[in-house]
Amino acid sequence: MALRTRVPRRQGRSASKTFRLSSLRPNSIRTALLILAVVPSLAMIALWGVSTAQWARDWEVQKDEKALAARAGTPANAVYFNLQEERRLSAEMLADPDGPARAALREQRARTDEAIRAFRSLSGIDASNAPEDLREIVELTRSDMLRIDRIRQSVDNGVAGQADVFRYFTELIAVDLRLFETLSRSQNSEVTARARVLIDLFWAKEMLSREDALLARGWGTRRITNGEHSNLTEWIGAQQFLLESRIAPHLPHEDLLLYRQMTTSSHWLGKAETERVLLGAHSHNGSSGIPLPDSEAEWRKSVDAITPQFQKLVMNRTIDINRVGDEALVSLERRMTIVAAIGLVAVLLVVTLSLRTASVLRRRITSLRQEALELERKLPDVVERLRRGEAVDTETEVPRVGHERDELGRLGQALNLAGRSAVETAVREVEQHRGFERLLQRIARRTQLLIGLQMKKLDEMERRHEDPEVLEGLFDLDHLTARLRRYEENLVILGGGQPQRRWRKPVKMLDVLRAALGEVQDYRRIQVEVEGRPWLTGRAVGPVVHVLAELMENAAAFSKPPTPVEVRAGMVGRGLVVEIEDRGLGMEPDEYERVNRLIADPPRADMLSRADDVRLGLYVVARLASGLGLGVEFRPSVFGGTRVIVHIPEELVADRPADDAPRRAGARREADAVRGSAAGGESTRPAG
Repeated sequence: MALRTRVPRRQGRSASKTFRLSSLRPNSIRTALLILAVVPSLAMIALWGVSTAQWARDWEVQKDEKALAARAGTPANAVYFNLQEERRLSAEMLADPDGPARAALREQRARTDEAIRAFRSLSGIDASNAPEDLREIVELTRSDMLRIDRIRQSVDNGVAGQADVFRYFTELIAVDLRLFETLSRSQNSEVTARARVLIDLFWAKEMLSREDALLARGWGTRRITNGEHSNLTEWIGAQQFLLESRIAPHLPHEDLLLYRQMTTSSHWLGKAETERVLLGAHSHNGSSGIPLPDSEAEWRKSVDAITPQFQKLVMNRTIDINRVGDEALVSLERRMTIVAAIGLVAVLLVVTLSLRTASVLRRRITSLRQEALELERKLPDVVERLRRGEAVDTETEVPRVGHERDELGRLGQALNLAGRSAVETAVREVEQHRGFERLLQRIARRTQLLIGLQMKKLDEMERRHEDPEVLEGLFDLDHLTARLRRYEENLVILGGGQPQRRWRKPVKMLDVLRAALGEVQDYRRIQVEVEGRPWLTGRAVGPVVHVLAELMENAAAFSKPPTPVEVRAGMVGRGLVVEIEDRGLGMEPDEYERVNRLIADPPRADMLSRADDVRLGLYVVARLASGLGLGVEFRPSVFGGTRVIVHIPEELVADRPADDAPRRAGARREADAVRGSAAGGESTRPAG
């Protein structure tokens, strides 16, 4: 039987690749669980942060809008009304420099200055979150008010004309109205809707104030130009449209009563009559301008009475808008707090549930992995125990583990079923193998009995015949029978049994080597040399003969004839060493290492799975060496072949018997005494 063969290297690479892949799987699962836990948590945190920041941004914007409206809106109202009155009085003074309007204008300027100072001091606040157009119009209004001293000086010196003064005050009031319009464009839709009515009230009052200023400079000459009449007509129409279409339908009940009280009063009716006369007036042929009616006193009285009512309506609308803005700001702050708190609770809940779910899944997956590893650890041990003949209880080795009814639970149940099925399959396979081994041993034992009888018969015939030719044929048959007996013993050993050749007394090592030599096909090439006269104990003779015969035949088979195979035996410090050296092709270094590893740790030889393996002889050597405690090592030879060192421990080396005397029989007859045992019985011709 050949012992040397090349083992493919692919198995090592595939095993390492499988190991690397299996080691990566837990990391992948942990990464997946981490992603499943972190991504929703980060998404919820981001969503909560964005929504809360948006709510906070809206609240900051509305708060700054409200602050600017409260700080700049109310003083702007006072500036608006005082500028309108100063515009009228300035027109009167330009029309009549020496009239009573100069003193009234001086007092009005003081009131206007006070309103401007209040506006500038209150509107100069930090509102960085307010809309940019709102901050720009506030700054524009503050800067335009600085020019009022220059126009006043022009009025006092009589340099400015009526049109210049009217245009300056009108532009300044228009800037003030732009401020009101910008303040009305709030992010709160309700505030914007209510502020629209207030803006229309401002424009309606501005139309009336422009009429009043225009008439103030026309009462002196009792005439106005056609252009001024056209402007007057436009202003009266705009005032009526605003009051009737844009203001009255949208006033609340209290302000609507005040509006109706104002528009049905005698002062309003007197104003309306004067406007009707003005609208119906036209220029006469050859005259310049359009004459004014003689109703200056009635007009002045009506406008002075109506103005406070206009101001009250404006103030009511302003207070209402401020109230709505305050309520909206408080409501927005409350909603922002509630939404932020609910969002924070949701974020904490999602993060907690995600981490807890990931932890539970990871713990359950780890538990399943531990079960799989435990099964992987138990299964080879169970199989080995079964092969040793021990009884194995499946319920004890693979107990049923309760699992939940979800996907992982079904996986765990499948793992339990797989483990039980694997153990049950292993039990059936081991029973089959054990039965096959028993059958193999029974057949081999029966064959060994026949071989033993044949060897006895050949021995008897050798003793009876003295013809050299007949003896040579008998010796060849004897040699073939000895080899056949070794092959049958190989089957017994591979089937889990032990050789049954037994010796009660020690045997010389030379006879052991000759007995092994007699079981090798090409025995004539083998040269045996023994230093001294060492002996082996009886229990070691059979296994050692078998091991040496296998190694000698291997050396002869892998070395080209007629090169010799040298066998040397001698005592060493810790026992007996036998060296078998051939001059063949040898093996690769990794093959030596693999063979030595196989000898040191012999596998369980499964005859069904290893029937085609050419290394069965090596398994036999490994099995016998392991059972007896022999040391077998393959090394490169200096001749290029292989050198095998067999170390027999000193407890297997026997002392020379006291009654040992030189034998006069031939060498072959001494070897026959060693190998002449029957299969299954004790030696019929024991040595010594």
